[in-house]
Amino acid sequence: MTGSAESSAPMGRRRFVRAGLTGAVTVAAGLASGPAATSTATRADGKGPRPGSPESALRELVAGNARWRTFHERNPDRTREVRQTLVSGQHPFAVVLGCVDSRVPPELVFDQGLGDLLTVRSAGSVLDEAVLASITYGVLELGIPLVVVLGHQSCGAVTAAVHAAQAGELLPGHMQYLVDQIRPAIDRALPSMERVDAAITANVRLVRSRLSIEPTLAAKVTAGGLAVIGARYELTSQRVRRIH
Repeated sequence: MTGSAESSAPMGRRRFVRAGLTGAVTVAAGLASGPAATSTATRADGKGPRPGSPESALRELVAGNARWRTFHERNPDRTREVRQTLVSGQHPFAVVLGCVDSRVPPELVFDQGLGDLLTVRSAGSVLDEAVLASITYGVLELGIPLVVVLGHQSCGAVTAAVHAAQAGELLPGHMQYLVDQIRPAIDRALPSMERVDAAITANVRLVRSRLSIEPTLAAKVTAGGLAVIGARYELTSQRVRRIH
């Protein structure tokens, strides 16, 4: 699917997708037409507009992480009223592709609440068809302006992939898929003690690059309505830092 194909898709199919996956969700029409558009959706708690541009979405995540790491969380958008409001639809402002690691839940580390983030999680933040489809759905159908690939310190999936690659071993079952996906991020020229940590960052860059060249996402990036960025969460400091 390309940008032009998406815009010319039969209306019947598009209505089916929206109704089947989210109920009464309204696509943010501005992203389809270019960078000048802004979101008119408000937060589920009614406190101000939801971020409608890549820049404003990123600012909100940065501010949320600052609250998290300094123990000033607001725990937003979780009240009874918010839950009732979200029954009729959702307007998340960012997609976060994160790891399945139980220590790195995106809603907590960015201090966001119900309806704020579309989270997709896989071990090592690796890509497959389901992950790609989920991210694309968020961008095309929900009009989300920001995709964040979030890696983290001491990632078990990356560690296992590095060790397996070093030993020339195959991991059992479907776990070998993780090794195959992460292997290009492994720098064998580095000392063993540094290899895992470097691979975590390199893997984020690799996944971000792969997403950036996906035709449907690339069209949105070119139009200025979408940014795809990489980031890394440090368990020791709880800080999320951007990876360029």
